[in-house]
Amino acid sequence: MGKFVITKRTNGEFQFNLRAGNGQVILTSEGYTTKAACLNGVESVRINSQDDSRFDRRESSNGRPYFNLRASNGQIIGSSEMYETTSARDSGIASVKVNAPDAIIDDQTS
Repeated sequence: MGKFVITKRTNGEFQFNLRAGNGQVILTSEGYTTKAACLNGVESVRINSQDDSRFDRRESSNGRPYFNLRASNGQIIGSSEMYETTSARDSGIASVKVNAPDAIIDDQTS
Protein backbone atom coordinates (compact mmCIF):
# COMPACT_ATOMS: atom_id res chain seq x y z
CA MET A 1 0.00 0.00 0.00
CA GLY A 2 1.25 3.47 -0.85
CA LYS A 3 1.51 6.43 1.46
CA PHE A 4 1.75 10.17 1.33
CA VAL A 5 4.62 11.30 3.55
CA ILE A 6 4.22 14.93 4.62
CA THR A 7 7.36 16.76 5.70
CA LYS A 8 8.46 20.33 6.33
CA ARG A 9 11.24 21.89 4.27
CA THR A 10 14.02 23.97 5.81
CA ASN A 11 12.26 27.10 4.48
CA GLY A 12 9.13 26.19 6.48
CA GLU A 13 7.06 25.00 3.52
CA PHE A 14 5.17 21.71 3.63
CA GLN A 15 5.52 19.08 0.92
CA PHE A 16 4.49 15.50 0.32
CA ASN A 17 6.02 12.52 -1.38
CA LEU A 18 3.84 9.70 -2.62
CA ARG A 19 5.65 6.45 -1.91
CA ALA A 20 4.81 3.08 -3.44
CA GLY A 21 4.41 0.02 -1.24
CA ASN A 22 8.12 -0.71 -1.65
CA GLY A 23 9.00 2.73 -0.25
CA GLN A 24 10.12 4.26 -3.54
CA VAL A 25 9.12 7.89 -4.11
CA ILE A 26 6.87 8.04 -7.18
CA LEU A 27 5.59 11.63 -6.96
CA THR A 28 6.84 14.78 -5.21
CA SER A 29 4.77 17.88 -4.58
CA GLU A 30 5.61 21.54 -4.81
CA GLY A 31 6.04 23.48 -1.57
CA TYR A 32 2.95 24.67 0.32
CA THR A 33 2.82 27.51 2.84
CA THR A 34 0.33 25.70 5.12
CA LYS A 35 -0.32 22.11 6.10
CA ALA A 36 -3.97 22.53 5.07
CA ALA A 37 -2.90 23.47 1.55
CA CYS A 38 -0.56 20.47 1.47
CA LEU A 39 -3.41 18.15 2.51
CA ASN A 40 -5.56 19.68 -0.25
CA GLY A 41 -2.73 18.80 -2.65
CA VAL A 42 -2.86 15.19 -1.44
CA GLU A 43 -6.60 15.05 -2.13
CA SER A 44 -6.03 16.57 -5.56
CA VAL A 45 -3.54 13.81 -6.36
CA ARG A 46 -6.03 11.15 -5.23
CA ILE A 47 -8.64 12.54 -7.64
CA ASN A 48 -6.54 13.63 -10.62
CA SER A 49 -4.35 10.51 -10.69
CA GLN A 50 -7.33 8.55 -11.96
CA ASP A 51 -7.55 10.62 -15.15
CA ASP A 52 -4.80 9.68 -17.60
CA SER A 53 -5.12 13.02 -19.39
CA ARG A 54 -3.85 14.75 -16.23
CA PHE A 55 -0.41 13.15 -16.67
CA ASP A 56 1.90 15.39 -18.65
CA ARG A 57 4.55 13.09 -20.14
CA ARG A 58 7.70 15.13 -20.64
CA GLU A 59 11.37 14.85 -21.53
CA SER A 60 14.11 16.89 -19.84
CA SER A 61 16.70 18.88 -21.76
CA ASN A 62 19.10 15.95 -21.45
CA GLY A 63 16.53 13.54 -22.90
CA ARG A 64 15.42 11.82 -19.69
CA PRO A 65 11.69 11.10 -19.43
CA TYR A 66 9.59 12.30 -16.48
CA PHE A 67 6.00 13.32 -15.80
CA ASN A 68 3.97 15.98 -14.06
CA LEU A 69 0.51 15.42 -12.63
CA ARG A 70 -1.77 18.40 -13.24
CA ALA A 71 -5.00 19.49 -11.60
CA SER A 72 -8.06 20.37 -13.67
CA ASN A 73 -6.93 24.03 -13.65
CA GLY A 74 -3.60 23.04 -15.23
CA GLN A 75 -1.52 23.61 -12.10
CA ILE A 76 1.22 21.04 -11.42
CA ILE A 77 0.44 19.15 -8.21
CA GLY A 78 3.29 16.65 -8.39
CA SER A 79 6.34 15.67 -10.40
CA SER A 80 8.21 12.43 -10.88
CA GLU A 81 11.88 11.62 -10.76
CA MET A 82 13.89 11.49 -13.98
CA TYR A 83 13.68 8.06 -15.59
CA GLU A 84 16.09 6.25 -17.89
CA THR A 85 13.40 5.12 -20.35
CA THR A 86 9.87 6.06 -21.40
CA SER A 87 8.79 2.57 -20.35
CA ALA A 88 10.06 3.21 -16.80
CA ARG A 89 8.26 6.58 -16.76
CA ASP A 90 5.03 4.92 -17.86
CA SER A 91 5.45 2.34 -15.08
CA GLY A 92 5.83 5.24 -12.65
CA ILE A 93 2.55 6.73 -13.88
CA ALA A 94 0.83 3.35 -13.48
CA SER A 95 2.18 3.13 -9.93
CA VAL A 96 0.77 6.57 -9.06
CA LYS A 97 -2.63 5.52 -10.46
CA VAL A 98 -2.64 2.37 -8.30
CA ASN A 99 -1.17 3.79 -5.09
CA ALA A 100 -2.67 7.28 -4.78
CA PRO A 101 -6.39 6.58 -4.21
CA ASP A 102 -6.00 4.52 -1.03
CA ALA A 103 -2.61 5.72 0.20
CA ILE A 104 -2.41 6.48 3.90
CA ILE A 105 -1.10 9.82 5.14
CA ASP A 106 2.08 9.75 7.21
CA ASP A 107 2.41 13.25 8.70
CA GLN A 108 5.98 13.67 9.90
CA THR A 109 5.60 17.35 10.79
CA SER A 110 4.03 16.98 14.24
